[in-house]
Amino acid sequence: MLRTLLGEMPRQNNGLLEDAIETMVETIHLLQNEIEKNEDPSHDYRKLEIWTRGLVSSLDELEQSWYAASFFRQSVKAGYVDDMTIEEQAEYARYVYFYKNGFIRVFSVLDKLGTVLNDLFDLNTQKTKPHFSYFTVLRQFHYMKTHEGLAGQLSKIKDEYKSTLNVLRKRRNAEVHYMNSEMQDDLWQRHQGLKDKVELEDLDQHLSELKQGLDMVCKSLSASFHYANKLWKKEGMHP
Repeated sequence: MLRTLLGEMPRQNNGLLEDAIETMVETIHLLQNEIEKNEDPSHDYRKLEIWTRGLVSSLDELEQSWYAASFFRQSVKAGYVDDMTIEEQAEYARYVYFYKNGFIRVFSVLDKLGTVLNDLFDLNTQKTKPHFSYFTVLRQFHYMKTHEGLAGQLSKIKDEYKSTLNVLRKRRNAEVHYMNSEMQDDLWQRHQGLKDKVELEDLDQHLSELKQGLDMVCKSLSASFHYANKLWKKEGMHP
């Protein structure tokens, strides 16, 4: 959608994104077939189908946020806020909007995945922590010593991106709970010298971190749904 609004060609899925989406689409087909066969009287499969469709949409929105932020970043040439033209300030504001939307969505998608995993594998994480996150669900896997193959995969992916997730989490917390993350940068710089110009943060580094967050989400989704699909097929479910 955003690519069309920006005058770009529609996205061609590939790599990690393609694998994550195709794996979830396979899950949806498995669930739909089971619903048709057995009518799903408890509506459990229908609920999982809806949740999986929601994850596909959420991943799509995360990728689009990263892409749009990257698109508007190209128009930001000045190294200091004070040196920007009016037009450049507008492009920078658009970059900031989609960048912030992106790092918030990284954790939003992960938490939605945690909800699916908790329900799918009867982890009962809510008994340990009523408002749980994806990372609480990972700990619950290990605590219950269940589905250790999947738990090990997901923990390995989490550890691979540990430093990036810590950076994105701090920015998410600052944005959601305290103040805008870019305002914190500005305040810190103003404190160093009241007459100094405000230097822009490293936009390319920020985008690289957001892309790594997107990759981590794709890998986590792929691992989770590959595992679920394989498990269901062993139990006789087929698309």
